[in-house]
Amino acid sequence: MAVYNTKLCLASVFLLLGLVLAFDLQGIAAENLTKQKLNSKILQDEIVKKVNQNPNAGWKAAINDRFSNATVAEFKRLLGVKPTPKKHFLGVPIVSHDPSLKLPKDFDARANWPQCTSIGKILGLGHCGSCWAFGAVESLSDRFCIQFGMNITLSVNDLLACCGFRCGDGCDGGYPVAAWQYFSYSGVVTEECDPYFDNTGCSHPGCEPAYPTPKCSRKCVGDNKLWSESKHYSVSTYTVESNPQDIMAEVYKNGPVEVSFTVYEDFAHYKSGVYKHITGANIGGHAVKLIGWGTTKEGEDYWLLANQWNRGWGDDGYFMIRRGTNECGIEDEPVAGLPSSKNVFKVDAGSNDLPVASV
Repeated sequence: MAVYNTKLCLASVFLLLGLVLAFDLQGIAAENLTKQKLNSKILQDEIVKKVNQNPNAGWKAAINDRFSNATVAEFKRLLGVKPTPKKHFLGVPIVSHDPSLKLPKDFDARANWPQCTSIGKILGLGHCGSCWAFGAVESLSDRFCIQFGMNITLSVNDLLACCGFRCGDGCDGGYPVAAWQYFSYSGVVTEECDPYFDNTGCSHPGCEPAYPTPKCSRKCVGDNKLWSESKHYSVSTYTVESNPQDIMAEVYKNGPVEVSFTVYEDFAHYKSGVYKHITGANIGGHAVKLIGWGTTKEGEDYWLLANQWNRGWGDDGYFMIRRGTNECGIEDEPVAGLPSSKNVFKVDAGSNDLPVASV
């Protein structure tokens, strides 16, 4: 009997080891936080004091109303980037750009493409850890405008509800690169066709319980639109070489990209300036949209990013983070794709076969 139990135990160990090796992960993993820590408040006067009294911080912290009553556990649920299985990166090219390309010292996609109103939108992910989906959908929406002159808003809900396990766990987190792969093989409908399921936003208290992932209906809410005709596709999925020059060149040439980074406790307190981690535990991974870069008067290089925690957080919903040092892993895995003309241009019988936008 003892021999049998030993064999059974060894078999279990080898099976577990096999699963780990088959599901090799890369990316962002949060610290194992105690129950006491998870039940504590995310916003701390002590953190604000540590940041604001640090002469080298370069940014200002505040007790922000956005998370004023939130626990660490509630805040953690909004950080929806899971460590990505390496198999998702198989066949995904890593793009680099001509190093001789001259780039401006300061760049803001909102100013460079003022006709594209989607670039300046600050959204709210509500009661769901859907940042991985927001960052992807927002960036692709911007790129459709940049390339095709279409001001459209694509549907986070389609991606969140219909991508399934290939993208992760929906409102419990997902994989940014898988989101872009979904655009290539399945496409994504417009927000008009499939609006975001949580339109109440998220204001603490009131974010509990966390909302479950919406069900995939594959049907437009309006009877006048067809699901298949509302789909918009990308022609590729790629990551960008992990260095500032290539990331800047990608944004400069093709538009905003999705980036992921590690969120520490102090980031919840961000108000203004160029963020760099000063204090606090690793809470989890977060995805946002990178829209530009610049250098402060003090000579600090930064990235400019749009968050999805509504305009009440940070600097009107935006934040800056230190550029060139891979702060919190922000430069590790930029991911993007190019918009496809599939379903975008169709032949209009009354216009001498001229292509017209199909929005």
